[in-house]
Amino acid sequence: MNQRPETVTAQLPVVPGPVSPLRWLAKGWSDLWDNPVPGLAHGFAIAAFGWLLLWLAWDRFWLLAGAFSGFLIVAPIVATGLYHISRSRARGHRAGMGEVLALWRSGDGRLVRFGVLLALAGTGWVLTSAGLITLLSSVPIEKPVDFLRHVVLVRELGLFEIWLLMGALLAAPVFASSVMAIPILVDTTVPVSMAVAESWRTVASQPTLMTLWAVMISILAGVGMLTGLLGLIVIIPWLAHASWHAYIELAARSPYISTGD
Repeated sequence: MNQRPETVTAQLPVVPGPVSPLRWLAKGWSDLWDNPVPGLAHGFAIAAFGWLLLWLAWDRFWLLAGAFSGFLIVAPIVATGLYHISRSRARGHRAGMGEVLALWRSGDGRLVRFGVLLALAGTGWVLTSAGLITLLSSVPIEKPVDFLRHVVLVRELGLFEIWLLMGALLAAPVFASSVMAIPILVDTTVPVSMAVAESWRTVASQPTLMTLWAVMISILAGVGMLTGLLGLIVIIPWLAHASWHAYIELAARSPYISTGD
């Protein structure tokens, strides 16, 4: 995988380890506040879409639960332009929203095609989630309190555990397919299939580290949702910038991705 039109600033490879996610988050935080407008604009747009989902499906929580999970699957592709912000900062350039929009208008459509694939995965989970909750729940689930009372807080093992398991079974391959693929598509000219294959290769070579990274992403996303989505305004761009640094660190050790000048 060597079709790389532009490369990041040369840096000594860092050996990935258990503290690597903290390092990625620290670098992502620095990137966010060095150039906050694009990141916060992305975060607000994603949070606003979440508020729209809440408004549309508040009385149909069987749909809302899946819609929010699917929404988080698609969110990383929406924040793709922030990878360009981090890449530009590493090169000593301050990119703005104009350059971010230009990335989406670049013409080859790979990011759009990958975004469609993620959207299909998210839609599949929405339908699966809705089907599980409506078919297996003994009472109608219409509001968040119904979901808590009749699905989450019941003493017997059953629907909630099945719902979590099905969500994990979908989320794991989506994460493995996208965690490296999205920044690869931003940073190189390789096709989607090669980017996804490299993403899986990275996860397979660093299973413990990537599991830890996935857990940290999930925790932060959960915190953002528990704040009425306000926290996502900061958390989404923070994670996007951090994901770029995860890519740079892991790609530096890959024989398939060139990271030199």
